[in-house]
Order: sequence, then structure tokens, then C-alpha cells
Amino acid sequence: MIRMLAVFLIALLSTSEIDTDGKVIARQGKVSFFSHTSVEDIKAENNQVLSVIDLKDGKIAVSMLMSAFIFEKALMREHFNESYIESDIYPKAIFEGVLVDFDPAVQGEQTRMAKGVFTMHGVSKSLEIKVKIENNTSGYVVSGSFETYVKDYDINIPPLLAGNIAKSISVDFRFEYEPYED
Repeated sequence: MIRMLAVFLIALLSTSEIDTDGKVIARQGKVSFFSHTSVEDIKAENNQVLSVIDLKDGKIAVSMLMSAFIFEKALMREHFNESYIESDIYPKAIFEGVLVDFDPAVQGEQTRMAKGVFTMHGVSKSLEIKVKIENNTSGYVVSGSFETYVKDYDINIPPLLAGNIAKSISVDFRFEYEPYED
């Protein structure tokens, strides 16, 4: 599954005119989300997220399989994939953008904005996210969080279940990059 994601992301990046020199890759990035309502909390984590950064120009791409999210309850996972995200129709979420003013030579930590387009559930939206970029001896780590709205991605929540799912979802991510090798 990871290999399939890698092939997909490399194909995606090649269409974006990014070569593989000066790139770093995170093969097992982590994305989690949290929905809080008075009725119930819903949280899930996906540890099969692939991301590549072109160090020359700060371009970043992220691809994740929506069906790889793990929930506390199997029924939540089933509803998420079948009723809301429709992962059989929309199997991946993708972010393509740039790390604004990113300097790969800076050691330590820098805070920057990631600006780009996030596509999920067949809907593409411009997105700006404040990210922390750490450059240490083992490579780069990019992390951050943002809020998103269910309605922005045409996800239909049945009225009967509307009280169980928050209108705003908190998303956290962390990618640990290593040098990309063909």
C-alpha cells in the first residue's frame, strides 16, 4: 500500500515539473483529526501519509489514503469511509503547495506558511497553514494543525447524526523527512 502511494505521489510530482534532485520524502507521515460535540468525540489517526518537499523551491505535496484512518470504534471507521468520505469514490486526499520563504539551510526551527490547494471528497480548496519546520541532524520535520469545515467538502451528514459530528474538525499532522532516492 505504501509503495502504491509512493508511485502515485512520484507521478503526481512529475506532472508538477518537480525533479527528484534535492528532495526529501516522508513515507509514513501522521495525520489525525478530532471532532468534539456534546454527544460524542470522534478521533482518528492515519500513519500512512506520503509527502515530498523539493528543497530548491519549497514545493510540497502530500497524499493520503482516506481508508487508512484508524478509529476507536470499527463502526466509526465504517461510517467515515462508506457514508461521509466515500473512500471508494474518493480514495485519497491531496495537498499541493509551497512552503513560503522556506530556507532549507537554516538549522533548528522556522515557522512558515504552507500555501496551496487541498483536495478531499472531490472538492479542491485553497488552504494556508502555519507550519513548524525543524532542520536537525536526522532531517526535516514539518508539523502543524488547522481547522477545517465539513460543509466545505460537500460531505453530507444525515440530520439524525448531525449532533454527533462537529461542524469544525481539528487536524494535526507531522511528517519526518529523509533524503529522497530513486
